[in-house]
Amino acid sequence: MAEDIAGLIRAAVRDRRTAMALPVTSEHPAAGRLDLTDLDIERGFGTSPLDEPVLRCLQYMHDVEHHTVCYLRDLLVTSAHRDPEITEFLTVWNYEEHWHGVAIGRVLAAHGRPAGDRRVGELRDSQPWTERLRPVGFALGSVAFPDLTAVSLVWGAINEWCTQAGYGQLARRAGHPLLGELLRRIMRQEGRHIAFYSTAGRTRLERSRAARRLTRFALQRLWRPVGHGVVPEHETAFLVRYLFGGPGGAEVAARIDRNVSRLPGLGGLAVVGTAVERYQRVPRAEAIRARSGRLLTSDLQ
Repeated sequence: MAEDIAGLIRAAVRDRRTAMALPVTSEHPAAGRLDLTDLDIERGFGTSPLDEPVLRCLQYMHDVEHHTVCYLRDLLVTSAHRDPEITEFLTVWNYEEHWHGVAIGRVLAAHGRPAGDRRVGELRDSQPWTERLRPVGFALGSVAFPDLTAVSLVWGAINEWCTQAGYGQLARRAGHPLLGELLRRIMRQEGRHIAFYSTAGRTRLERSRAARRLTRFALQRLWRPVGHGVVPEHETAFLVRYLFGGPGGAEVAARIDRNVSRLPGLGGLAVVGTAVERYQRVPRAEAIRARSGRLLTSDLQ
């Protein structure tokens, strides 16, 4: 199984390299809804269910994938919406991420876990009131900082690198052939997302010293793992510890940081490794739950 997952990672990397020379557009034949027609998800997981920690990670991933449209909302109120190449990509990105969430939702539903519209709606309703101010903040930030688009693109690249790596780590941890195949297909599409974000971000960093300085400052001060602030903090801590805190996890985080360091002006940054270390120190979920009035993601029905 370890060799199969290693091949899964290599295939995703090859796809990412190929995508570097290809536009991710609605006309590209590789872009679109995730095809699972040949996978018997309900029967496969019904006879061979996943372990609880794996399901907990999938619940997190389901919630974050379905939150993509909210991230899109924030981007479209910035000057990024004036760039047709970016908006074309974002249209496909949002569509593909939605179907990633639907696919993971089918796995959760096969285990009797909440998924789909009801869960997504309740999760969004549980967000703090400050969530409604995010579009205002992004719009004003775009006026105050013309290079905010560069920050958003590099931020997106790091999130996609982490997402793809997280799926690979989860496949390794689970050791489940059906889940591994489903995640492999998701990772292939995530590789194309990485290609666009990293290439477009690099272009903007190369042409603007101000963009390099702003991006470095924002990443050092503000970057957190994708899903931070959307799901309860202890769920983010659990996912980071489970996927990146065990065997091989630190090296995966270091590999992402090396990718970031290759971007203009970002040499030496270790935002992912720093986040992994930080979450190793976060108290366990049970202790936080006892002190917190917020719902656990598993409590959202």
